[in-house]
Amino acid sequence: MDNNNVALITKMVLEAVEKQKTSDDTGYLVPIGVSARHIHLTQEHVEALFGPGYQLTKKKELMGGQFASNELVTIVGLKLRAIENVRILGPVRSKSQVEVSATDSIRLGVKAPIRESGNIAGSAPIAVVGPKGAIYLDEGCIIAKRHIHMSPKDAMAAGVHDGDIVSVKADNERGTVFNHVQIRVDDSFTLEMHIDTDEANAAKIATGDTVRIIK
Repeated sequence: MDNNNVALITKMVLEAVEKQKTSDDTGYLVPIGVSARHIHLTQEHVEALFGPGYQLTKKKELMGGQFASNELVTIVGLKLRAIENVRILGPVRSKSQVEVSATDSIRLGVKAPIRESGNIAGSAPIAVVGPKGAIYLDEGCIIAKRHIHMSPKDAMAAGVHDGDIVSVKADNERGTVFNHVQIRVDDSFTLEMHIDTDEANAAKIATGDTVRIIK
């Protein structure tokens, strides 16, 4: 092999190594979506709260076929501590679930565990009041585990897989690192990390800001 080829190959290898190093140092950028308290309901519970045959109405389309509805309810914890104007997200689900922040949990007087959405077994009880009635959930109130929604293409580019747990850094004046961030991959997802209002306020982050996955 002549010297020119050796030099070219060496240059290509060094460039590849440097590119990989830069990628590892920079991390994969992800936009933030700050998630306020909200509730998911079964159709049975929608009708219990709003009347027989009632259907949720769309206010805003969300990712994955979900939507923010126009309908609002009041959630009530122990000792009748309540939070009004909690928005329902549609479409209806097979189980009802209330997602709050840690501050909300204290305000309501309930011990809401940190859980992945849908994992409500043994979670905190909560009451929900609507204009036509009320329901009581023996379990269903959680603090949502921080997570990143990704399409398969984004997951491949970031080098992660569905169910992976990563750390994420916000490069602002607070310089916050979020650990235990779950990756969720689906064709219907657009790239976005979801944190609750407590986490956003503590890290001085707003919807639309970006963070980066660190490995």
